[in-house]
Amino acid sequence: MEYVKLGSTGMDVSRLCLGTMGFGDPEAWIHPWVLEEEAARPVIQHALDAGITFFDTANVYSLGRSEEIVGKALADYADRDEIVLATKVHGTMREAPNGGGLSRKAILAEAEHSLRRLGTDYIDLYIIHRWDYDTPIEETMRALDDLVRSGKVRYIGASAMFAWQFQKAQHVAEVNGWTRFVSMQNHYNLLYREEEREMMPLLRDQGVGSTPYSPLAAGRLTRDWDADTDRARTDSIAKSKYDATETTDRVIVEQVARIAEERGVPRVHVALAWLLAKDPVAAPLIGATRTGHIDSALGALDLTLTAEEIAALEEPYVPHRVVGAI
Repeated sequence: MEYVKLGSTGMDVSRLCLGTMGFGDPEAWIHPWVLEEEAARPVIQHALDAGITFFDTANVYSLGRSEEIVGKALADYADRDEIVLATKVHGTMREAPNGGGLSRKAILAEAEHSLRRLGTDYIDLYIIHRWDYDTPIEETMRALDDLVRSGKVRYIGASAMFAWQFQKAQHVAEVNGWTRFVSMQNHYNLLYREEEREMMPLLRDQGVGSTPYSPLAAGRLTRDWDADTDRARTDSIAKSKYDATETTDRVIVEQVARIAEERGVPRVHVALAWLLAKDPVAAPLIGATRTGHIDSALGALDLTLTAEEIAALEEPYVPHRVVGAI
């Protein structure tokens, strides 16, 4: 395993992050394919054995059940001081006033709930999951700064928003002497590169680390286009992101397959190696639901694509509708 600094911070993170949206309660979450605790624990332990120290979850994943599973497993298998634990806030946790969003009331309450479910005294990276159009960003940034000053949060990050929103939040924090975001968890992969227009240049300029989610486009980059899997059939979110551009996306997937065959490696190596070569990507989120998914991803760390291969992967891309930020 390789380790890098997260953005311009002094904190080391493993080059791959285990994303844990796939752990939880199938009855309490929109994805019926998520793993319950007994099946999830071996995946978490295998990630640790592979040197992964960076783990990402969210309060809304299975309405808190993912946090509980991750927290218990890490307590049993790992030294807390060596783990970088990230969770998120924004999603609706209950259908009631103040049941979600980024108000001061919601942030402070949900941070306490997450700490309890995770079984820890502090969160290494607390991420706002989406932009809250109903709360002044000043209120949000002040609440996050208070969490950092209290010691309950070490660093803060953001996810899935427009570049102008991210810059506005950073400016508000800077002029008020509050804590700034150190990371951006954005939607970025070979099939969706709209982040290259504004967000990625902004992150490079500001020294902010990128931790892309969906680096394999919900598995579409790793299998034949017509392959039939449970997730391909049931993942409505992935369908909403990629189905509209399947004609052009298919060409990119075929290029991944061609290069993988020529190199004698799995397709996942090619898709991740492309992403790992992009500045300022620190650690893509690997949504593993089997130990083999982790093993497959690890090989990408040893693959360096040529300039010609990168050009072949990128050339077929056409503009996509913006998803994730809205």
